[in-house]
Amino acid sequence: EYDIVTELTPTERAAMFRFTFPENEHSYVVVDAFDKGSYVKIDAANNRIIGYSTKNSGGVPANFKNYFVIEFDKPFTYQATVADSIVKENGTEQQADHAGAIIGFATKKGETIHARVASSFISPEQALLNLKELGNDDFNTLVEKGKAAWNDVLSKIEVEGGNLDQYRTFYSCLYRSLLFPRKFYEVDAQGQIVHYSPYNGEVVPGYMYTDTGFWDTFRCLFPLLNLIYPSVNKEIQEGLINTYKESGFFPEWASPGHRGCMIGNNSASILVDAYFKGVKVDDLETLYKGLIHGTENVHPEVSSTGRLGYEYYNKLGYVPYDVKINENAARTLEYA
Repeated sequence: EYDIVTELTPTERAAMFRFTFPENEHSYVVVDAFDKGSYVKIDAANNRIIGYSTKNSGGVPANFKNYFVIEFDKPFTYQATVADSIVKENGTEQQADHAGAIIGFATKKGETIHARVASSFISPEQALLNLKELGNDDFNTLVEKGKAAWNDVLSKIEVEGGNLDQYRTFYSCLYRSLLFPRKFYEVDAQGQIVHYSPYNGEVVPGYMYTDTGFWDTFRCLFPLLNLIYPSVNKEIQEGLINTYKESGFFPEWASPGHRGCMIGNNSASILVDAYFKGVKVDDLETLYKGLIHGTENVHPEVSSTGRLGYEYYNKLGYVPYDVKINENAARTLEYA
């Protein structure tokens, strides 16, 4: 309704926005850092806004923050901060339950303004480091690089003999199959793989993937990843080992930490299937130790992690009906 066209194109941890504005003395961009505790700071000298959001839907430690940085390619002629719906003109910094920022400039008809954006779960400095993924590429170059990245991933499987609609269905399904689990690791200033742990709140070395439930994906998605994308799945398996090291359990539903979803101990199938298909982690001793631990314990706070009713299953071979554990038949099948 304001005659503004907004486009965006991503890298793995960053993105570029392209805004095409009409002729207007007062063209604005509003940055909403969400409620539940947030922070913004306007750095006009660098055409930059930095901040963080703590808003989440659970599954995170108390110190969780999503840090962000936004750099524009046009100086600001207007700036304001927002604290809980109160606009403070010429403000540069705001910490509130619901913080935000507004920047503006005069624009000519058809003028394009770019915003380079990156985020980090580690620190504002790491968010700036992640911004370097965009390099010096312009918007169209990033679009082509993104297209090439997806083509490279999707072309690992070549199909033939069908019609156009069948090809579209196949590759659309393959695309959706590869959206999760999601990378939760970052690359530090020394080029080392590190991650903020959604299990203990610390920044630790190594891989971490999240936002995936193993209930049923162990049957189809992960065997596919083992066969077609073994190098990526090795990273995922290494991340599972790290989850065990950081929390005492392999995840059953990670989003981003342990979540109380579904039943079963399907991480065992994920890990063992990868091993037998030749996708082998470096620390097999810890993998085996974690597998056994999961058959003899249940997470103290998230009962879907580990094996609820393991005492009965290990003694009787099943989880009985009359021990106040729901879905006992399904749990028995899953543990088997």
